[in-house]
Amino acid sequence: MNSPSARQPIVLCAGIAVEDFLFKVDAFPAPGTKMRASDLVATTGGCAANAAVAVARLGGRARFSGPVGTDDASRRFLDALAKTGVDASGVLAVEGGSISVSGIFIDRTGEKMVSTMHGRGLDNATPPDAQALVADIDVLLVDNRFPAFVTPICRAAAARGIPVVLDVDKATRLDDPLFATASHLIFSSEALVASVGAADLGAALARVAVQLSATNARGFLAVTNGPDDVLWLDHGVVRRLPVFKIEAIDTLGAGDTFHGGFALALAEGREEVAAMRFGAAAAALKCTRFGGVSGTPGRKEVDTLLAEHPA
Repeated sequence: MNSPSARQPIVLCAGIAVEDFLFKVDAFPAPGTKMRASDLVATTGGCAANAAVAVARLGGRARFSGPVGTDDASRRFLDALAKTGVDASGVLAVEGGSISVSGIFIDRTGEKMVSTMHGRGLDNATPPDAQALVADIDVLLVDNRFPAFVTPICRAAAARGIPVVLDVDKATRLDDPLFATASHLIFSSEALVASVGAADLGAALARVAVQLSATNARGFLAVTNGPDDVLWLDHGVVRRLPVFKIEAIDTLGAGDTFHGGFALALAEGREEVAAMRFGAAAAALKCTRFGGVSGTPGRKEVDTLLAEHPA
């Protein structure tokens, strides 16, 4: 990838806010046992928020918009986001609401075990001025955890011709209204299988393409699959993008880092395949260090990895 231009592109990430507490353990604890953790990190979490952190660390101007509460977890979340350089002026504070909080164990193989206390009072929140949020951005990235909040923003961005990247992290139906607003739909493998009911990822992507065609919607379609190839559709043909092979220390936030890197690369003018390689490189490096999204790499590291592994 080329170096970023003099003007840093602006990527708005909209969706869910979470506070994560990560415990590093040798192995997952068995029921009824105690286990000593060798490390603990408290950090921001949530698909869109993690992607915003990735954008900021990769050299873009990152903004976050989403519903938060007025609880202590929400205040800690906003403080932590500000320290990463993310502009969170687009959040909506819901009086009496609370964000989700997750306790996460990471074992020696990098796998995770997650328990989440879901937030309250945020599901029906809507942005007060969606048009203002997208007025000067280059790319919009949203997750599908709070559709009531992100749908108006997606529509406002689409009306202005701004690329809309939809992170389909949660299983949904094939006629999801968000699909019609997105220029780029990227599923997690779990969400794609659960949404379509087909275990073959390529066939599942094709099913989504048929549904989009039936509603006259258009969108770049891809699916991430952890340490395995990213699959994407090229005029109906399933293509594979190999990911970077690494020794995983912590996989938490890898998918979100991929999405953030992809969105930033699009904002810089890259085409989709190059943008996916950039996102995959950022995600791979993130997995080599403990700390969830706090382990997101900087731009120089990603450029170096890409140079060492030319397409």
